[in-house]
Amino acid sequence: MVQDSFDIAIVGAGIVGLAHALAATRLGLSVVVIDRDAQANGASIRNFGFVTVTGQEQGKVWRRARRSRDVWAEVAGPAGIAVQQSGLVMVAQRPEARLVCEAFLETDMADCCRWIEGAGAKALLGEMRPAHLEGVLWSDIDLRVESRTAIPALAAWLERGRGVAFRRGVAVHHVESGRLDTATGVVRAQHIIVCPGDDLTTLFPDALARAEITRCKLQMLRLASPGYRLPATVMSDLGLIRYLGYAALPEAKALRRRLQAERPDHLANGIHLIVAQGGDGSLIVGDSHHYAPTPDPFASDAVDRLILEEFRAVFGTVPPVLERWTGTYASAAGHSVVETPVEGVRLVVVTSGTGASTAFALAEEVIAELTDHKLGAAA
Repeated sequence: MVQDSFDIAIVGAGIVGLAHALAATRLGLSVVVIDRDAQANGASIRNFGFVTVTGQEQGKVWRRARRSRDVWAEVAGPAGIAVQQSGLVMVAQRPEARLVCEAFLETDMADCCRWIEGAGAKALLGEMRPAHLEGVLWSDIDLRVESRTAIPALAAWLERGRGVAFRRGVAVHHVESGRLDTATGVVRAQHIIVCPGDDLTTLFPDALARAEITRCKLQMLRLASPGYRLPATVMSDLGLIRYLGYAALPEAKALRRRLQAERPDHLANGIHLIVAQGGDGSLIVGDSHHYAPTPDPFASDAVDRLILEEFRAVFGTVPPVLERWTGTYASAAGHSVVETPVEGVRLVVVTSGTGASTAFALAEEVIAELTDHKLGAAA
């Protein structure tokens, strides 16, 4: 007989939903995850898989990223998820970027970070050939997984090893206290968590509209292996004015002015550089940011060329493009939206594009508050 009553029911099997499932099972609760798609297909697999601590907004968001990174490290082995890379190399190309990095190192976010310049920076970069190099901000706290395989592997482990029930290819039409009406029947649960990603119209659209959430489209590429291994995931000056852990520093104003003069098209298209390397040596490169309630599905060659222009400025040469794709995610001011649309239900949306980096910690907070539990050591 199919079970139709659970302690926790979760709508959405992206990283935010899976993070809540993990947090709930660590409290010994029975969990079902319901998703309309047959397999992971949204923002959770269309990204870098970069679990970014360094550069996250100071305070609560940074602490969430640090905790989430630790959870990834805890579950990767049992779930059969390979950690493809560890660390971050922030290539500072301009004197203004160096000043931002130096200011960052004076903050409480600089744990596990250091500045490297001169011969040491060149040795670290190896065969990378930046057009200009002030130095490198190195962090060894960040890590990277391959999203395309890590999210399915995490879900499989939750089902196999943690007893989570999954109902895929099942739409949820209505949610109220203690009850979900789905395409295959009623599911009952003491607590319900709705993690809709960037579906802003199906469940609780009024609450999502009040939160002023829109959607962000990004463009990404996969390049052929350059023939060498990167020391870590790589970022550049453009990231220093986008990630709030750097961008909120007073020193970032001068860098922004210079980049506005030198890279106006990049800034207009929300481009910053992240380069991550897969186990096969190929490079995942991006990305851009365009906002609309319903973004168009088309990738612009002009935007791809701007991304690759920044890649060339850091790496020297550009390997052949193997794949191109777009993705979308929910976007609003602040890190996330957590609402109580009806009693016993939480609506949870990460609105900053940082689901992989922060969802585990956010989920622990939501589950603890919803169930009046305090999460302790990992179960």
